[in-house]
Amino acid sequence: MTVVEDRIEMAEASGELTLDVMFEWLEKMPIPEGTKVEIVGGNIFMSPQRHTHFQIVFDILEQLRAKYPRTRLASDVRIDFPGHLNGFACDVAAVADRSVRDDKGRWRYQDVEFVAEVISKNTAANDYGPKKAAYALAEVPVYLIADPYQGKCHLCTQPKDGEYVSELSVAFGVAVDMTTTHLGLTLKTDEFPRD
Repeated sequence: MTVVEDRIEMAEASGELTLDVMFEWLEKMPIPEGTKVEIVGGNIFMSPQRHTHFQIVFDILEQLRAKYPRTRLASDVRIDFPGHLNGFACDVAAVADRSVRDDKGRWRYQDVEFVAEVISKNTAANDYGPKKAAYALAEVPVYLIADPYQGKCHLCTQPKDGEYVSELSVAFGVAVDMTTTHLGLTLKTDEFPRD
């Protein structure tokens, strides 16, 4: 029996369900390549990556390079957020200069300065609901939702008491002004494709 199987067996025996155990289970599953997997509120969500999704994520990452070095940007990398079993694979995350990884090599949610999620039909409710609430609870200063179905970006800022106080919606093609945030950037959306 391997160490992973041993831990899973121990967790199952004790009734303890942790993010680490859940992700260990997922690593054993035959998940098709190109599928994003994350855990939101203890529920496992899998969604295939679409080209439209990739183009928007890549565009956001390219524009963030004006402020962040590659080493402080992440895409589809597990970050654990507050709340019940929240292991998110943010489409885009940017971490503070002072950031250090935890003892498991993961970024800490306390260091996340910016998150962007690109909407997928099957998981849209997570991005607008529990993930948005978790990001606000974690006090992520800037949360951007890019919705290729609506053709809009939703900018959420000023987290307070588990929700965002300020929200702004702009149509694709209009720049998202984030100059009043610590990012100090304007995000161009004129090349964001629609679904």
